[in-house]
Amino acid sequence: MRHQHKGFKLGRTATHRKATLSAMSTALIKHKRITTTHAKAKALRMFVEPLINRAKEDTTHNRRQVFRRLQDKHAVTELFGDVAERVGTRSGGYTRIVKIGQRAGDAAPMAIIELVDYNDIKPEGGRGGRRKTRRSRSRRGSGKAAAGAAATAGAAVDEAADAVTDAAEEAVDAVEAAAEEAAEDVADVVDEVTEDAEEAAEAAQETVAEATAEADGDDADDADAGDSADEDDEQDEDKSA
Repeated sequence: MRHQHKGFKLGRTATHRKATLSAMSTALIKHKRITTTHAKAKALRMFVEPLINRAKEDTTHNRRQVFRRLQDKHAVTELFGDVAERVGTRSGGYTRIVKIGQRAGDAAPMAIIELVDYNDIKPEGGRGGRRKTRRSRSRRGSGKAAAGAAATAGAAVDEAADAVTDAAEEAVDAVEAAAEEAAEDVADVVDEVTEDAEEAAEAAQETVAEATAEADGDDADDADAGDSADEDDEQDEDKSA
């Protein structure tokens, strides 16, 4: 286990790693900003900031120690001259690392490392203010996500309630319309039955009247026939007498 083994291997041997960091430090001091991978940027910050701190005190010993690391006299002159004047009042944190995404090809995370005093405006894409831990971000993100989910669920519930209300109103309207149509149909049927019954009653009355009239005519004929028979009998009796 790599307990307390701080630093970055960078996939290099010790001598190769020292040469890489020396060259990158020289480039940073000369150009004030360089682009590299995020791991190399963090390793470079650990390497170059102690050199910048030494440059704040311009002594022969400090120059020799810095030259021992950089192996570039022009970079040492720049460091103890202009750079030392710019960082004279700063107690630490001479560099800034800004992530800029992934490199095309191998998707390696890239970053810009720059001297803070040469660029007071923070590049776009960097995080401003206090650094936040991953846990705090995740909690905040989970809270926002939960709030968003709750809002979405509430909106869905409201939409569902509105849909149910609309469906119920439509169903009530349909039932009322069906009831009105059924009532109209029943009224029509009752009217038709009543008319048929009235017609049947009238027909029955007419039939009864006709039958009564025929019966009266038959009785009258029978009475006349009886009277005729009595008269014939009386005539016969008179003749015989």
